[in-house]
Amino acid sequence: MAKELSGVLTALSTPFNQDETIDVHTLRRIVDRSVDAGVNGVVAAGSTGEVGALSSEERLLLINTVIEQANGRVPVIANTGATSTAEAIHLSQAAEKAGADVLMLITPYYEPLSLEETVTYIKDVARSVNIPVMLYNIPAVTGVNLDPETVRALAEEVDNIKYIKDSSANWEQALQLIHHHSDVIGTFIGWDVYLYSALAEGAAGVMAGTANVVPDEIVAVNRLIAEGDLTGARELWNDVYPVIDALLSVPFIPAVKAGLSLQGLPAGSPRRPTADLSAEDLARVQQALAALPQKVK
Repeated sequence: MAKELSGVLTALSTPFNQDETIDVHTLRRIVDRSVDAGVNGVVAAGSTGEVGALSSEERLLLINTVIEQANGRVPVIANTGATSTAEAIHLSQAAEKAGADVLMLITPYYEPLSLEETVTYIKDVARSVNIPVMLYNIPAVTGVNLDPETVRALAEEVDNIKYIKDSSANWEQALQLIHHHSDVIGTFIGWDVYLYSALAEGAAGVMAGTANVVPDEIVAVNRLIAEGDLTGARELWNDVYPVIDALLSVPFIPAVKAGLSLQGLPAGSPRRPTADLSAEDLARVQQALAALPQKVK
């Protein structure tokens, strides 16, 4: 990877065929949609990509396909965390070999670990590879919060831990990471409603599932903030926020797929048992998209 990660990273949706196999053709189109909009990186097999419903083989298929389709145009971040250290190491080493630029390491889920166990897992997996690692803090899923002090200690001890995606939805914690620890780790906020605030506060960037649906607008918000035009960015944010709010106010994974489909890129249904949006929720997303002003190019 030639330079540090920054800006807008799309947490890619995983499209499925009717038989629930991965729709590789549409996946390539989804990658191109974000890259063509100017995002700064794409994320394979993340939460928006339904990682919890994928086998290890499917995760590697996703990662390999995204790397191939991105073709060096933007960095590829591969989520290789797992419920066991051995599996996470296997996935991480395979993704590194395939050409991933950064590994995103969700901590084990299902059975909450102690913080000490979680830290040991992170160190073991990060040290098994040579490319940069992004911690993935999502305590609602894992049962363990990576607090800012622990994050700093990990970044200082393990050389290739370079980033954190914070999806804690704890704004105070996010600000501490951004303002007190940016000298050792780059913070990407993974809670889409904080997108404008995070970028304005100086976060390294944002990782957004909603960037599947409104990539042009999110990229434009980031560009205006980077240029110092907070007023212009806020005006554009006011336009796009209702769409982001609608997507997050209903079940998120099917909402992203519905948003893609409404824009002419059918991504299929979520993998069962996750269901499609109800008619009422679909109408809410549709109305928000219909009210969005013409895209900024």
